[in-house]
Amino acid sequence: MKQRSTLLVQSVLAVFVGGVAGSFIRIALSELQPSTVVWPWMTMLINFTGAFLLGCLLEYVGMTGEDVGARRLWRLGIGTGVIGGYTTYSTFILETDTRLTHHMVLIGMAYMVVSVLVGLVCAGLGIAVGSKLARIKTGTGDAGDTGDTDVTSIQAGEAQR
Repeated sequence: MKQRSTLLVQSVLAVFVGGVAGSFIRIALSELQPSTVVWPWMTMLINFTGAFLLGCLLEYVGMTGEDVGARRLWRLGIGTGVIGGYTTYSTFILETDTRLTHHMVLIGMAYMVVSVLVGLVCAGLGIAVGSKLARIKTGTGDAGDTGDTDVTSIQAGEAQR
């Protein structure tokens, strides 16, 4: 029971410290954008880079080992903490709502659609990069390997059985 409590405290601390760091980074970057801007480009940039980094991190960690011990603490600290504190869904919603309620319906709708669609693309690209990095680290594929299985080889192997 004591070991479980220690792991819980370590996990909470990793998320807390990471969240503080990620939030400070986001606040600093947000200061670069005036509050009166029509298109909230900084929030989009923050959320796009966060989606990419989280996709990359989680794919890499998932492909290179078990989610235990120090690996788990690093994943929680960086993924949930830093990247979670860095990205900002609540600001995205507030900025969308502000535009919609201030009669900038087309801008608000466009901002919402672009944010979600490009965010998904960024996450997908992050997953692809994380997968490539993991394959390089584990030696399961070289830098030019796409990771695709050769269907002809599988079919030939089944025909031999």
